[in-house]
Amino acid sequence: MTSPGSTPLPASGPTGPTGPAQVTPTVSAGPATPAASRPQAWPVTPALPRPPSLVQRRWPGPSGPARPQVLGALTAAAVVGASVLTMVRPGLGWLVASLAATAALVTASVVRSGTSSPAANPVTTTGEAAPTAPAAAPEPTVQAVTARPGATGAPGRAEQASWAAATVALTAVGTVRAAGWLFVLCLLAAAVTGTLTVTGGRSPLGMLVAATLPPAATVRALPWAARGIRDTRPTGSGIGFGRILTSLAISAVLLALFGMLFSSADAVFAELVAGLLPDISLPGVIGWTIRLLLIGGPLLGGAYLVSRPPDLEGLRPRPSRPAHRLEWTLPLVLLDALFAVFVLVQLTVLFGGAGHVLRTAGLTYAQYARGGFWQLLAVTALTLLVIAVAARRAAKATRADRLLVRVLLGTLTALSLVIVASALYRMQVYADAYGATRLRLVVTTMELWLGLLFLLVGVAVVRLRAEWLPRLVIGTAVLALLGLALVNPDRLIADRNVDRYLKTGRLDVDYVSGLSADAVPALARLPEPTRTCALTRIAVEQPRDGLWATNLGRLRARAELDTIPVSHTLTYCLDLERW
Repeated sequence: MTSPGSTPLPASGPTGPTGPAQVTPTVSAGPATPAASRPQAWPVTPALPRPPSLVQRRWPGPSGPARPQVLGALTAAAVVGASVLTMVRPGLGWLVASLAATAALVTASVVRSGTSSPAANPVTTTGEAAPTAPAAAPEPTVQAVTARPGATGAPGRAEQASWAAATVALTAVGTVRAAGWLFVLCLLAAAVTGTLTVTGGRSPLGMLVAATLPPAATVRALPWAARGIRDTRPTGSGIGFGRILTSLAISAVLLALFGMLFSSADAVFAELVAGLLPDISLPGVIGWTIRLLLIGGPLLGGAYLVSRPPDLEGLRPRPSRPAHRLEWTLPLVLLDALFAVFVLVQLTVLFGGAGHVLRTAGLTYAQYARGGFWQLLAVTALTLLVIAVAARRAAKATRADRLLVRVLLGTLTALSLVIVASALYRMQVYADAYGATRLRLVVTTMELWLGLLFLLVGVAVVRLRAEWLPRLVIGTAVLALLGLALVNPDRLIADRNVDRYLKTGRLDVDYVSGLSADAVPALARLPEPTRTCALTRIAVEQPRDGLWATNLGRLRARAELDTIPVSHTLTYCLDLERW
């Protein structure tokens, strides 16, 4: 028997001739619920995929592991750089290291990582393609901006080659010039041009972002390189990284073995080999290892970047709402008027020259020149800021608006050029009065570069387009620095001071004796005993260089010093300096 609402189950008892049936109890389920009144389950909607992040869109990175050829080239370049770099003074090793690094990065740019992994199209043991599973039902996707395949955002080949050539040229300055301060400036500029080579930033915002990418690229490149090392024979690569590394190790062992044998057989060859090989003492090995890590890390990050550069083209500020004409016209008109009044009133100050300096109470040459220099820097920053803001906020929809922008900003640029010319003239007066120094020469070079920058700004104002301006700003700065290296600054300073001494008999012997070896040919024109006093300190600081420390400036200086006899003692020179 069953109670009302119970669900009857099969009863116990025989079910047929095969045997007794199983006995199961009945389960009470309560009152029956009509099927129509039961709650219906909602359909399950597939979860929407997360949209790609900004980094994934702009900088997805290489899709495959690092190729063995790339890893081998990077390893060789790092070893060469660690072996040839000279940290005490600039020399040939810096040029060799930069060329090796360039070759490695070119290899990484040409031999790019694979775009698909072998697992994307599995192959059976019989050599036929494995059957693929039926395609799943399409899922709803979120439309997003995807990175371009291959070299996303890569700069043009010509522009990339130009930045690379500038980087090599800047590091080559250490081979031809002995001035350490100049080489430091060139290395800082080479870091900027090298970053632009591997990242390809073009807009101002893109260049700022590009400056932060190399450290992040070094970190992101570690798993990329690890996958390339583990994948001993990627598809289509021909040879694995392990075999390349083994080949390099065998080559090093063979060269070391036969080099030692040849060195023991010939003294001249032994001296040559001693200059080529790094120091194998414990401090030398530690220093070599540190240099290897410091060079290999940035090289790996650079290879990661050139394998698939980030897309920095679209990194630009959003267009702002144009301001009302009065909002930008009134400040520009007042600023132009202020500049015009300043230039007109200060014409005698700006172009007064030495006579004005001597006639003005309390005004020295130092105040005369330095005031103009800081004035120039303030005017430059103000002008660039005003032009940048006006270019974004000023309305340019009508012809009248565009004409007004050109007139107001063009006037401001022209007045700034007048101040640049005045500052250059005053620096010339300052150098004639007190002699040339490194600081004064650098200031003059900077003023010339700023004058060129104002000319470029004037062109941008006339065209009302300045997309090209950021790249030219950096390019002209690099050219100014290379031009400074071309004129041989320390020798130019020495020539100016020697000419002044021959005319006036005044010379700061202590200062000119602290110049680099580049100044030796100019200081050799001094008469005795001043010549010996000026060259003694430089001669003491000129030890013999090894092969990788070879420098043309120091070679010329040593050849010149060998022909100059020392006719006075150091004590006499100290007495002369005090006098």
